[in-house]
Amino acid sequence: MNILVVGVGYVGTTTALLFAELGWKVTGFDTDIHKIQALKEGNLPFFEPGLDTLLDKHVQLGNLSFTTDSAQAIRGHHVIFICVGTPSQADGSTNLTYVQKVAEMIGDDMESYKLIVMKSTVPIGTHKKVCQWITDAQQVHLPFDVVSNPEFLREGSAVHDCFHPDRIVIGSDSETAAQQVSMLYKSIASPLVMTNPTTAEMIKYASNAFLATKISYMNELARLCDQVDVSISTVAQGMGLDPRIGRSFLRAGIGYGGSCFPKDVLSLLHTAQDYGIDLNLIRSVVEVNNTQCQYFIKRIRSKLGILRGKRIAILGLSFKPGTDDMREAPALAIIKELLGCGSFLKVHDPVAKLPDGLKTHAIKQYDTIEETLLSVHAVILCTEWSDYVKGDWKAWSHLLKLPYLFDGRNVLDRSQLESWGLNYTGIGNG
Repeated sequence: MNILVVGVGYVGTTTALLFAELGWKVTGFDTDIHKIQALKEGNLPFFEPGLDTLLDKHVQLGNLSFTTDSAQAIRGHHVIFICVGTPSQADGSTNLTYVQKVAEMIGDDMESYKLIVMKSTVPIGTHKKVCQWITDAQQVHLPFDVVSNPEFLREGSAVHDCFHPDRIVIGSDSETAAQQVSMLYKSIASPLVMTNPTTAEMIKYASNAFLATKISYMNELARLCDQVDVSISTVAQGMGLDPRIGRSFLRAGIGYGGSCFPKDVLSLLHTAQDYGIDLNLIRSVVEVNNTQCQYFIKRIRSKLGILRGKRIAILGLSFKPGTDDMREAPALAIIKELLGCGSFLKVHDPVAKLPDGLKTHAIKQYDTIEETLLSVHAVILCTEWSDYVKGDWKAWSHLLKLPYLFDGRNVLDRSQLESWGLNYTGIGNG
């Protein structure tokens, strides 16, 4: 069975490589000519460990090809995965423009039955809209099915998540269509959740909102820990041993970011509002996250005093290690706050590059950690790359003008750092 993947961004490219590795013939379609050409040459348009090796392998073997010819792509494939972007709009709702364009393109170009699988993260009820858009675009009525199959990829761990998923969710009103999609994953050992499309869409949003809630819960609790001289890290350890709570997503820090959590939580809030439901807990999750960076800046100011004119090193730009994705990255919020205070910034990240919009005389990115730390008044760890966590802080401490280290991810060894003369401040460490 030949598979077409429409949209070859992060989700689309990863999905295409998954099915190519599972033995299917896959074609990736996108309107971005430069992106398609790069993929044809074996070059990923983003950073994701291990994915480049799979891309090179399957392009060479001929299991994966790419095209910008929509009509030929749609007519030549029975199964079509929609993997286009669904960005947030100003009011928090989801922009479905790209999804609609793909649906209309499918309706206009299809010449036989198509199994259409929605992999993009879309609001509850979108499958009905997709069905209508396809029907309205058809020249002659032709049968099709729309199945919801949300992705649960973690940036930086996409290869592992593809082949060892926690679950595979398939939502369809047609048992036959659902079985066809499940057959594509037949060689993957994973729990399979078979449900209707609306429930599948809700599972995706509910999952991300719950994880965001755990993060904001710990971040809010950390603020109290700072006042009562308690370590939030020890609290998290004690909590995580309870199997009903679990250990994941309990580390306090400067907040969540990336392409999923901020967008999906806002979309869920907007959907609830459309139905006259106020999700007070989720709204608080967003509020805590939106103010966490300001809280950390107050911690920094309490140690450094006036920030104007201070040289400050920022370690980490991406929203998490293992990716170059800076969408909604807390580091960018920290940077904007410090620039607004008149600080001079020296930044470093192993893979992510400073956005053009932030490049001014007051900020510069350096190639090495040593250059970044030289003669600064303080260091702020914003992303827990192993380069920083396992770095030679004993040697690095001698490069600093002042010994202030602010750990925005609570990942460094406080006692060890203080033994080397560093003045350590985390979040929720008393």
